[in-house]
Amino acid sequence: MRTLGEIFEIGSGGTPSKTHPEYYDGNIPWVKTGDLKDEYLYSVEDCISEEGLNNSSAKMYPSGTVLIAMYGATIGATSILKFDACTNQACAAFKPCEEVLPEYLYYFLRSKKQKFISDGVGGAQPNISAGYLKKVSIDIRNIKEQEKIVTVLDKLNGIIQKRQNEVDELDDLIKARFVELFGDARENPNKYDIVPFIDIVQYMGDIGSNGANKVVVDHLDMKDEEDYAMMVRFTNFTKNDFTDDVKYVSKEAYDFFKKSQIFGGELIICKIGSAGQNYVMPYLNRPVSLGLNQIMVRIKGNILMSYLYQYLHTDYGEFLISGCINGAVTKTITKTELKKIPVILPPMELQKEFESFVQQVDKSKVAVKKALDETQLLFDSLMQEYFG
Repeated sequence: MRTLGEIFEIGSGGTPSKTHPEYYDGNIPWVKTGDLKDEYLYSVEDCISEEGLNNSSAKMYPSGTVLIAMYGATIGATSILKFDACTNQACAAFKPCEEVLPEYLYYFLRSKKQKFISDGVGGAQPNISAGYLKKVSIDIRNIKEQEKIVTVLDKLNGIIQKRQNEVDELDDLIKARFVELFGDARENPNKYDIVPFIDIVQYMGDIGSNGANKVVVDHLDMKDEEDYAMMVRFTNFTKNDFTDDVKYVSKEAYDFFKKSQIFGGELIICKIGSAGQNYVMPYLNRPVSLGLNQIMVRIKGNILMSYLYQYLHTDYGEFLISGCINGAVTKTITKTELKKIPVILPPMELQKEFESFVQQVDKSKVAVKKALDETQLLFDSLMQEYFG
């Protein structure tokens, strides 16, 4: 075992002064952490000028350099440069070396992402440093073994991406069918009735519906250990994880929070941070209570959830939700604002036709997601085997 600092020349970059417009819009690619999305990085949005490069801490790195994000929400994001470029200070750069394939290092760094996140220091924007990365230990195999490992992981990674693309294409199919049946929501070409959101709501509540803030806090005791009821947090929806990263509450707490008990099929809307993002609650066949910073909506019989969910996820629906969001730094949305959102109400027979189509597509998605999950599990187990 050796440290990354013993093997690689590790650097970072910089940001030219914003007070000098001439430092920007040049022809030198300038990588930021938001660009680190895929295994290979072929292009970036921003460029700086030669003058900007010479008058800042930005440095040029050659094709084959492995970049990793060190700051904030992007910690651990990793890509391999496929062209010469410079970076800002939030990226650490591992220059190519003869001992290690860039792809081998890429997968090694990916395997350590959760550790990097947990080791991040700082307040609202935790970070790691180039100094920290230099001390990370790695098992360097010979090039032949590295090539074999990379070949296996590349194949699995390709299968995962292909299956994820299949899921995305099925989602696009639902969107296309929505427009085919109902038209562009922004234009409402069929002149369907438009009602305020409150007119389709049977019940709207959150954890605060159970009493004053102090009373809620006094009864809120979330546990990591299995207990009577699951307390669903918004992270469970964003990660689609209702089995591993889960919190629990006692039967006493569940009974107290009776106004925020959820049973499946409700619309769950984030109140703070990712305000306005929404999901449909799955049926978990167990007692479930709604966690903090979320709003739940049960709907009346004049609308179907499959239609409402897709309506809110059209460009127009997302525009309407964005108009309800307040706050420059911390985004928030309230029940009062949500109640005003205009909702187009097509005839029920058309909604049912759309629901039937969604159900058929969802059956296909279940099969694809099952294969995706199995491949991801195999990929994760091999990453653990190769890199610990």
